[in-house]
Amino acid sequence: MDRAALLGLSRLCALWAAVLALFPCGAQGNWMWLGIASFGVPEKLGCANLPLNSRQKELCKRKPYLLPSIREGARLGIQECRSQFRHERWNCLVAAASPPGTSPLFGYELSSGTKETAFIYAVMAAGLVHSVTRSCSAGNMTECSCDTTLQNGGSASEGWHWGGCSDDVQYGMSFSRKFLDFPIRNTTAKESKVLLAMNLHNNEAGRQAVAKLMSLDCRCHGVSGSCAVKTCWKTMSSFEKIGHLLKDKYENSVQISDKIKKKMHRREKDQRKIPIRKDDLLYVNKSPNYCVEDKKLGIPGTQGRECNRTSEGADGCNLLCCGRGYNTHVVRHVERCECKFIWCCYVRCRSPELLVEEGILKAYGTIRDVEPEKLSIKIFVYSRFGELLILFTSPSKFLIKY
Repeated sequence: MDRAALLGLSRLCALWAAVLALFPCGAQGNWMWLGIASFGVPEKLGCANLPLNSRQKELCKRKPYLLPSIREGARLGIQECRSQFRHERWNCLVAAASPPGTSPLFGYELSSGTKETAFIYAVMAAGLVHSVTRSCSAGNMTECSCDTTLQNGGSASEGWHWGGCSDDVQYGMSFSRKFLDFPIRNTTAKESKVLLAMNLHNNEAGRQAVAKLMSLDCRCHGVSGSCAVKTCWKTMSSFEKIGHLLKDKYENSVQISDKIKKKMHRREKDQRKIPIRKDDLLYVNKSPNYCVEDKKLGIPGTQGRECNRTSEGADGCNLLCCGRGYNTHVVRHVERCECKFIWCCYVRCRSPELLVEEGILKAYGTIRDVEPEKLSIKIFVYSRFGELLILFTSPSKFLIKY
């Protein structure tokens, strides 16, 4: 075998190794894995080798130029999910890509039918809409651009007219439906049919969140900075704002019956006359206990997590520790400050040492004889039954280990 053939074979092997590392066997048909792929890798692998179902692969082959937007949409959804739940008992943990296994990207939560499942599907669908629409407005695709329906007209009495480049969110929503929504009629199992109907609804709820938060931006035109005429256009909100709206929907999500006749309805009989709105997040099963590790379900528990002793919210030590308590230990901390550049060529800093007597602090105790605005200390946190895990550099924050 000549040198060129050997080189080609080694590159092919490296490519397949990348496929196996990034997209384990259990991720087949799960487009969400694209969100943790390195930049440019999905494009190099091609649609046929990506973890997509048959419909998605076909759509990808017909519109390969949308692949970067699909990857970016998955990345947006994963990032926002982790951001919104970073202080909660369930922190939107993403499964490791290796060693290869059978669990999907979000593990048990992706198929559990819980409130967490609802949020995942909604935020991922919203991420895809947001990313594709952004690509259209940026002129990265030939079949879509700005919203052409908002290019003429306006309000003469109010002194403004449509102009600029309005985000074509309808195209993004249409593509998201084609790419993500799987027909219910193709499913036979009763339980799968309920979960699929739930997931389809939550996909649409995510898309509706993007459309609901469209804002009107305007620019003034006139002599000497006057606002005689305004040009206005519609633009999408930041994805962080969309994430906050979906988090509110998660907090007020609706539990539905596990039986579907003609349509989904609320689980509680006395609430069944209350209609289910398009933008409601729906779930079937109650969430498991995320406090305690469950290896079978892939739930890590809250051990090793950060908590805030001054907070009464979800990130507070009382809730995050699940009532198991915590201890604190103050130690010495050395910090560089007042750094100056000395010609030529080094940096000189002061390195004050703060010696704090070691002791066990109460849950709501304070550190005396220390001025936080002048000194920075490190706090070590122990559990009642565990070992010292790690440190944190704020007097109001701790780490938990059980």
